[in-house]
Amino acid sequence: MAEAAMQHPEPMGGMLSLRVLARLLDYPGEALQAAAGEMIELIDAERRWSATLRTALMDWCQRLDEADLMDLQAEYVACFDRGRATSLLLFEHVHGESRDRGQAMVDLMAEYRAAGFEIDARELPDYLPLFLEYLSTRPEEEIGRWLGEIRHILARITARLEERDADHALVPLALLALIGAEGDVDAHREEVKDEARDDTPEALDAIWEEEAVRFSAASDQDCALQSAEGRRLAERKHQVSSDPVKIMPGSGSTDRAVSDR
Repeated sequence: MAEAAMQHPEPMGGMLSLRVLARLLDYPGEALQAAAGEMIELIDAERRWSATLRTALMDWCQRLDEADLMDLQAEYVACFDRGRATSLLLFEHVHGESRDRGQAMVDLMAEYRAAGFEIDARELPDYLPLFLEYLSTRPEEEIGRWLGEIRHILARITARLEERDADHALVPLALLALIGAEGDVDAHREEVKDEARDDTPEALDAIWEEEAVRFSAASDQDCALQSAEGRRLAERKHQVSSDPVKIMPGSGSTDRAVSDR
């Protein structure tokens, strides 16, 4: 994913911790393990997070450094590449496969380009690690606004990853913590327990069979209706600004960058 950000300004407001979270949520490779020590230092310096959350993140980084890479990659695939419940594509959670998603992508790409943030074709613009790379270049006010817009998605993903005992749940939880919204996850934990898993072989087969035949105007309309909540993201620039969401204050500095590898 780091290679996807072709050129971008340097981060502002000391939010290099967002780059750490982006690395932790991306497909693991040798570069991730090599950066474990640097990531631990940056996490330790991020005083917007509680000591408990910082410790959990640093312990995870240590485990990543010591684990077998193939095991890490298998765990990642099991978490994110089977089913959609934990998808890292933000608009998939609100637009599904409806036409609204395409317009949302166009709008997000326009925001990237206006900020001088160029990506190559390897990742979709709503891929969460890439989105965090972008946010790491923005002022805190804008970061807070964006995290406020997607807080419901982050809370749901956190609850689902926790239910699967995945360390990756720490990333969306840490993002919510930056705006003081960790409590949002509570509303989703019980409902997630009752959800049918969508990553089993049977569930994946059923989804494939359904999508192979459901390409009608009616089904597209259904998806569009279900994605009404997500239009706020696609049309954010054209709406009256919502109440601002501020980044939690913290002490200390995070001046060192996580190297693009």
